[in-house]
Formats: sequence, structure tokens, C-alpha cells
Amino acid sequence: MAGPVALVGSGEYLPVLEGVERALLAGRPPRYVQLATAAAPEGPASLRRWHDLGAEAAERLGVEQVVVPVVDRSTADDAGLAALIAGAGLIYLSGGNPGFLADALRATAVWTAIVDAWNGGAALAGCSAGAMALSASLPDIRHPWRPASPGLGLVPMVEVLPHFDRFAARMPDLVLRRVAGAPAGVRVIGIDEDTAMVSGLDGWGSSGSDRPAGPGTRWTVMGRQSAWMLDPGGRVEVPAGSSVVLNAPGES
Repeated sequence: MAGPVALVGSGEYLPVLEGVERALLAGRPPRYVQLATAAAPEGPASLRRWHDLGAEAAERLGVEQVVVPVVDRSTADDAGLAALIAGAGLIYLSGGNPGFLADALRATAVWTAIVDAWNGGAALAGCSAGAMALSASLPDIRHPWRPASPGLGLVPMVEVLPHFDRFAARMPDLVLRRVAGAPAGVRVIGIDEDTAMVSGLDGWGSSGSDRPAGPGTRWTVMGRQSAWMLDPGGRVEVPAGSSVVLNAPGES
């Protein structure tokens, strides 16, 4: 059965969300696979920063850090790098440029290995750009009037606005444009900073044989703040500790 999925608004590798990472790793191999690919356009210093943060997180959790240094489509198709994902307990896609991340991983050996590991029970998390890339569509936050581009589609019915508390306050037009411009059948959700939406954990996620990322599954908000279900009529808050079933717009 596929493992749990976490969509995170911000806070990857930081103590504020250590509880989420512990929950995702619980009962799984102590092997924390980390991809900072979304930060590759920012250069080696940014990648080192993410790798250092990931090492600190792995040390706090008492697990092995496994860095998969994918920086472009060529390295994403490297069989040796794809092999590093085998045996993962948790696979984490951290922040940066969501479009670059999705384009770098799509239809590559590394993405195939990630999906295979998740289908085999590994937990999969994406934070900020990582959460956006796992979703159905990718808004261009810097140019919100442009249409969304395709995401990786592992969570096939949502478009994620991370850092939502900050964006909603500073860029209210972005929220309105994304809700109005979302592709058909895609629900726009906002996830506040230091907050995660998680599905598929025992006691938290979907029941029965539902795939955690599929339509109609139950997601629980964990962390410091809230998630938000957005539609043209307004927004519905889902505070930490509460859960919601994610369906496409118009579905109950």
C-alpha cells in the first residue's frame, strides 16, 4: 500500500515541524532521503544550506540522511542517483523553484524511483515548492496572471499555495486569480507557514484501501497554523488538529 503524503507550507527540516517528520518516519526504515533540487537554480551555496539543514533534521530524528544531488534532468536520469532512493522511510522535496523541480523530475529515473518507493510504503513530503510540484498544477506566483503549468500530479486534484498566511496578507490578488484560474476539477488550497496537510498516517489519514494522494481521501492539518480550502465564494479554515476530505470543486 502506498505510504503517507505530506504537503507542507514551510518549515522543512526545522524543529517546528519535527513532529510531522517523526510521524512520517514512524514504523518505516530510518532512512531520510532528501532532494534539494528545487534550489539548484540558486547555486551551490543554496544547495549546501538545504543539505546542512537536512543533516541537522536527520540527526535530531536519529536516522540516516541520504542526499540525492539532482540538479537538472540529466542527473535526474542517473541510475546511480535513482538507486539511492531504494529503502527510504521518508522522501522529502524541499523548497525553491517549483516549475524547475517539476520539469527536472518529470518522466525520469529518479521520479520513477520516488513513485515506486512511495507505492511500496515510503512516506513522501513536499514543502513549499515541493508541495506545489507534487500537485496537479503550478501557479506562477511571481506572475499570477499567467496560466498554471502542469505539476507532477501525485496529488491530482489540488493546486497548493504555500506560505499562505504571508501570501494572503501581501498578495490578495494572487489568491483571487488562482481560485478563478485553477484548471477544471482542481481545488486550490492554502497552507500556512510551519504547517502541513498529511494523509495516510495511521489514525490520521484515509481509511480502507484508498490511496493517500487520491481524490476523496482525508487529510489532517498538523503544525503551528492552518490550511485553507479556497473557492470563489471565500475560504474555509482547517486549523491544526482538524481534518478535511479533499475532493475536486463541486464534489461533496
